[in-house]
Amino acid sequence: MITKEDIFKNVVSHSKEYGFVFQSSEIYDGLSAVYDYGQLGAELKNNIKTYWWKSMVQMHENIVGIDSAIFMHPKIWKASGHVDGFNDPMIDNKDSKKRYRADNLIEDRISKYEKEGKTQKAEALQNSLDEALKSDNLADLKQLIIDHEIACPVSGTRNWTDVRQFNLMFSTQFGSLAEDADAVYLRPETAQGIFVNFLNVQKSGRMKIPFGIAQIGKAFRNEVIARQFIMRMREFEQMEMQFFVRPGTEMEWYAYWKEARLKWHLALGTPAASYRYHDHAKLAHYANAAVDIEFDFPFGFKEVEGIHSRTDFDLKQHQEFSGKKLQFFDPEINQNYIPYVIETSIGLDRMFLLTMCNAYKEEDLSDGDKVDSRVVLKFHPALAPVKATVMPLTKKDGLPEKAREVMNMLKLDFNVQYDEKDSIGKRYRRQDAIGTPFCITVDYESLENNTVTIRHRDSMQQERIAIDELQKMITDNVGWKTLLS
Repeated sequence: MITKEDIFKNVVSHSKEYGFVFQSSEIYDGLSAVYDYGQLGAELKNNIKTYWWKSMVQMHENIVGIDSAIFMHPKIWKASGHVDGFNDPMIDNKDSKKRYRADNLIEDRISKYEKEGKTQKAEALQNSLDEALKSDNLADLKQLIIDHEIACPVSGTRNWTDVRQFNLMFSTQFGSLAEDADAVYLRPETAQGIFVNFLNVQKSGRMKIPFGIAQIGKAFRNEVIARQFIMRMREFEQMEMQFFVRPGTEMEWYAYWKEARLKWHLALGTPAASYRYHDHAKLAHYANAAVDIEFDFPFGFKEVEGIHSRTDFDLKQHQEFSGKKLQFFDPEINQNYIPYVIETSIGLDRMFLLTMCNAYKEEDLSDGDKVDSRVVLKFHPALAPVKATVMPLTKKDGLPEKAREVMNMLKLDFNVQYDEKDSIGKRYRRQDAIGTPFCITVDYESLENNTVTIRHRDSMQQERIAIDELQKMITDNVGWKTLLS
């Protein structure tokens, strides 16, 4: 019987084989915890970004988007608390020389207990972990690792060092001459670029509270753990929105965005049972409420998105460190104040992995004595990297020319492929494997009456349709209106 671990290995292998994700610098034996997105991966990633951007910015009159720089003034990270407090509890295995986040090792053991049906043991360990994190008790974290006999995934031994705090920011030099260069950091999150542009956006856009600023961008963290594929990476992308509200209303908006963000995920057709909320036991220094939306990956429930009530911490800190007033005059109450902030932050790479895991299916199509199977990626059609593939039944008799006409008619509006190699059955299987919703076959009847055969990915059913109706049919099934209304 195939296990969840087997499914995950198959997803990773499939991702490489079909051009979704490659190990970065692979011909040089790779770079740990860094990945490249291939031709289909880039398309899928862009579609996820478009879905988020349209739902967050285009569908809200009071949310706008920006694109701030990766390099920022070093004082920003001092003000935000990242220089002094952006640390993770790390532990080293003395035999493998590998370093791990102590809390992640314990979370993996909790997931294992849950899979084994040891619910009480999982809950007890989760409570102990929450207490240790809440009190910053590094010794207790190590003791939990010892008590639950957690071994290094590489060496298999339990020869651990003490748990220590490790700063996750990458630093570099900014300047043309080494002796005059200033130390700057690669941003560990995109949020601060929003906060320091609060007044610029508010004034130039004449924004009124409540309003939001959204951003998609790269962030960099010195994650020392290369595991679970693209789950944890040193270079990754975030989709974040900071929503500025009147003080005293933050918990209402926190509840609103908590519900709204889960609806965004469920609109893709993912079973509700695959998601859960996880309230933070230990709040970050800036927050008065925080919850994670977790997805049930093959390796257990893991965070995909966070919703945080950040209070007025960030704007207040930047006001103090910069000496510039970051306040809003509210004409409704005739008062100046520093707005409170509700943050929604989703990891794009984790959302990509979620989408791949959720879409990957191995189906047995055997019928009687006929043995058959297929691997299919059942993406929501709006997210599918390739929307349709045009296939001439044969390479002769004018069918390729007719197929090219159909291809040219569709390619401006949709990402469409052309495929004439191998039997039609093999071509169908190739498109199933990359998640293409529709295969359009041009045959001899197409030359007579200008119709084609449409084959549907999920049902494998086929229907005849006029070429003139193709554009509308595909739009109705893959357009953004299928997700956004």
